[in-house]
Amino acid sequence: MEKFLSGYGVFLILDLEINRFKGALPHLPLSINDFSARNNSFNGDIPLSICNRSSLFHLDLTYNNFTGPIPQCLSNLTFVYRRKNNFQGSIPDKFYASSFLRALDVSFNQLTGKLPRSLLNCSSLKFLNLDNNRFKDAFPFWLKALPNLQVLILRSNKLYGPISPPHQGPLGFPELQIFEISDNRFTGSLSPNYFVNWKASSLMKMNEDGGLYMTYLRNPHTTVVYSYPESMDLQYKGLHMEQAKILTSYATIDFSGNKLEGQIPESIGLLKTLIALNFSNNAFTGHIPLSLANLTELESLDLSRNNLSGTIPNGLGSLSFLEYINVSHNQLKGEIPQGTQITGQPKSSFEGNAGLCGLPLQESCFGSNATPTQQPKEEDDQEEKEEVLSWRAVAIGYGLGLLLGLSIAQVIASYKPEWLTKIIGPIKRRNH
Repeated sequence: MEKFLSGYGVFLILDLEINRFKGALPHLPLSINDFSARNNSFNGDIPLSICNRSSLFHLDLTYNNFTGPIPQCLSNLTFVYRRKNNFQGSIPDKFYASSFLRALDVSFNQLTGKLPRSLLNCSSLKFLNLDNNRFKDAFPFWLKALPNLQVLILRSNKLYGPISPPHQGPLGFPELQIFEISDNRFTGSLSPNYFVNWKASSLMKMNEDGGLYMTYLRNPHTTVVYSYPESMDLQYKGLHMEQAKILTSYATIDFSGNKLEGQIPESIGLLKTLIALNFSNNAFTGHIPLSLANLTELESLDLSRNNLSGTIPNGLGSLSFLEYINVSHNQLKGEIPQGTQITGQPKSSFEGNAGLCGLPLQESCFGSNATPTQQPKEEDDQEEKEEVLSWRAVAIGYGLGLLLGLSIAQVIASYKPEWLTKIIGPIKRRNH
């Protein structure tokens, strides 16, 4: 590989994606501007010579078998993708004020330690993915100082503590659209105005190039426009899946698998571009927010395995894009709202709530006038007939009994046997 590269003078872009290259990463040409080796079998440490490539703008080493530490020259790059390798150690805390870093993805590695505070110097950072590592730190409130941060994925680490600011105000990420912090050790409650000031998730918008997909920047040396990674892992509609392209209007929140408690804030209804919302596997209490009915773009809602009570808001039945809903294993009661999107859900999405009734569950809501709790007309007619027959039987029985009783009384009055006179006589005396 190196012999091949040395045979050419100037390289601006080198794309080795989706091949079967293996072994150590070759030394890159000094002129290299854009290098991608994703989906190969390269291994070993990243050569330190990469730090001398001052023109290197974009580096993608995703889906390889690299090991060892991450080089300290990370902040010299603009786009860094090193997901799904075996990198170890911590992220170097060497991000300088002059950094042009816009995207950092080191997900699915074995990185440890705290999140580097020098990321605050990366004012252009839009995308940060630390998914599936071993970071151990408190929630990084300090990241809200980054004015352009759109995607923050901290899923499956050892992060801990509250996620509400100490002053119990809004979280304060104005541009945030994808916020994934599931499967950590976060605790505490969410303040009522937690989701206020999330402007990007509240308004539909186009990207700066007028396109449908999120983009970072146009390469100043070429005509290439960089967008989000070719794939990004998201938990969506109850499944883990890789998302290829990210729409500018795409917004998701995933707080699942933590120990969050208290009520779900009504301010969640302000995030009108939300497509997926997952609060499952926590300890939330109180009612399901009525404001969820405002999320008209919502396609996936998972509130399962909490301690939510009350009824399911009727407004959820009118969300026309809702393809997946799961409220199982709570303390909900009452009738399940009806609507095409809800009645088409599996029974398992509502199980584990002793007080819930109506379709798609088998339990009927007796005494309700709503369609799903009414029985079919044939069954109603049959029950009505059975009811009429029962009352007729009672009436006939009562009539026969009365007739028989009167006949016996007449016989007794006519004959007046001596033994009956003896019995009745003393009783009358007692009544006087």
